[in-house]
This record gives sequence, structure tokens and C-alpha cells, in this order.
Amino acid sequence: MSRLGLPVGELEDRDPPEASVTCLTSPLGIEFALIDADAQTISGRRTDLPAAIWLAVLLSGEATIQDGEDSLAMAIGDMAYGPTGRTATLALHTACRILFVSAPRVALDHRLVSVRGLQIGRLEAGLGVSGILSGFLRSTADALPDLSADDLRPVELALTELLAASLAVVSENGNGEAGAMSPYLHRICQMIETLLPDADLSLRRLADKAHASPRYIQKLFASAGDTFGHYVRVRRLERCRLDLGSPMRMRLSISEICFRWGFNDSAHFSRAFRNQYGMSPREYRRAAGAQADDVVEPGDPF
Repeated sequence: MSRLGLPVGELEDRDPPEASVTCLTSPLGIEFALIDADAQTISGRRTDLPAAIWLAVLLSGEATIQDGEDSLAMAIGDMAYGPTGRTATLALHTACRILFVSAPRVALDHRLVSVRGLQIGRLEAGLGVSGILSGFLRSTADALPDLSADDLRPVELALTELLAASLAVVSENGNGEAGAMSPYLHRICQMIETLLPDADLSLRRLADKAHASPRYIQKLFASAGDTFGHYVRVRRLERCRLDLGSPMRMRLSISEICFRWGFNDSAHFSRAFRNQYGMSPREYRRAAGAQADDVVEPGDPF
């Protein structure tokens, strides 16, 4: 439990509680832990952990999530969430099965989710996009014992997208989630995702498609501490990173991958990739074990 950053509260004075944990960490550093535990309380906070968002999906049993004076009963499939470093209490009233997910800030910054500004809360399993996230995580929990870290590459991408969408809905409903992206900005970002392959994507073109002014869109990104140009570049790099590490894309050359996601200059792509991830695209592909038979031309920047 210490490895997961879960502070265990006072235990009942009876037979020692039992628990089993199955852990797996994705290439991006998202940790998945399937926990089977007796009734107990996970309470307090860990101030020594890096910034991250945790999710606790109730798969079976009875539990409540508490933050200060508020106590929320959790139904099967509900998800408690919050940032590391903030005091919270997850009380397991019976033997429970829980999927615990910890997503580090590096996995969420590109989706404009502020880890530090987030509050403790609950996402209900039967409501809209949160229901989709719950079903997705429950399926992941069922398959976790048979998965490898490489199998989690598409899982981590879908998780960050669904989590950002779920928090945006919470914000739209007026729950004051300081760490959530504004609903309209989230819709803008979803629109950008569909336009990333277009090398001619511009602020003006996006504004026309969104029926908004370029200045207004700039203000939306500024409110999240970002800019349109930087956000597009980071999202394109992230898509390229995923393709470079995917066995399904191993037949694509690095040039084909960078052009596939809207870059029109391979040397610029290589520099931007190194600045973002600390290694060249070729080094990343080799480290990920998904090498392709790239044709190396004179002056190849990769």
C-alpha cells in the first residue's frame, strides 16, 4: 500500500485484515493496481509523492469516500478521485475489490488537466461519459492479470481522454472543480484532435470551424496556462510518440509517422521530439522495442 501511495488508517481490533494487489505500470507511468481487501480504511495523505491524480473504481463491496465533512456512498462502478497530497478517506465497509489508478502529471499536462487544483470527488458510473470511463476501467480490471506493460499503450491514451472529458462534465455541472478543463475548452480540444493530421491547421481555421473568434480561443488556452500553438505541437508529438512505440505501426517509417500527424518538416519534428522527450524519435523507437526498417537518407535528422 505504501508503494501505491495509499496511507492505511486505523485497523479494527480483530483478525488481521487481508489484501492482495496486482500491479502494472504503463509506458507513460500510469500505475494500475487491482486490490482485493478486507474491510479497512485508507486515510490521510502522502506529501512526499509527485503530483498525480488517483482513481479508485469500486468493483465489488461497499465503500464511501470522505473529504472533510462530506461522505459519499459509492455504488458498484463509481469512481473516487483526487490529487496526491490532499487528505481523503476511502472507507471499505466490507470486503471490496477496487481498481486503483495513479496518473502522473506528465500523463495529464497535455490534456490541460491541473493536478494540483483538483478536489476530492466522485464520478458516478451511470452518468454519461463517466459511465463510459467506468465501463472501460472495469474491463481493464478484468483483463489486468493477463496484460503486459506494452498492452497498456492504447489503454493509457483512452484513459487520459476519458478522464479529461469526465472532469470537464463535472465542471460544467457547477461542482467547482478547479483542476478540470472548462467545458468549452474541452470541446475545442476535442475538435483539435480531429484536425491534427492537417498540416495546415491554424488558429483561424479552428476558430471558423468552432464559430468563435481567434482571440476568444487564445483566451481559453491562456486561462489554462497554455497557447494554441504549443498545445497543437504537444498533441502531435504525443500522437507520434504513441505510433513510434506501437507494434502496429512498426512498418511505418519515422518520416511517415511525423507527416501522418501534421508535421511538414522532418528536421523540425526531430528537434521538437527531442526537446519534449529527451531523446530522438529513433532512440525512442528502439527503447520501445518497436523498430521499423527505416530508410536512412544522407542528412537524416532522426
